[in-house]
Amino acid sequence: MSTNSYRVRLTAGAKQDMSSIVGYVARQDSQKAAERLLEKLLATVASLGNSPERGSFPAELLALGSREYRQIIFRPYRLIYKVVGGEVLLFVIADGRRDFQALLSRRLLAQ
Repeated sequence: MSTNSYRVRLTAGAKQDMSSIVGYVARQDSQKAAERLLEKLLATVASLGNSPERGSFPAELLALGSREYRQIIFRPYRLIYKVVGGEVLLFVIADGRRDFQALLSRRLLAQ
């Protein structure tokens, strides 16, 4: 079993995103579907510890000249993060069909 070379941390915003998504699936589908989704999301998040550089740069941020954040896609969700030293900080987990320009401006650029 390999160990992660990066520590992965979820910001309060990312934790809230995950909770909202899982809660929505539980209400709209079933608790079992929500639990499966949570397992897969957590595995995707954990995988960032092994190879965070594999993520692409979000087009919305590239258009603004920012290469600070990366994303991985877990359809239909986009996970937005940045690598800082030995850590991967996850900032956003959101449905990719949302208005990401507004979301990223509000959540990342306002910091």
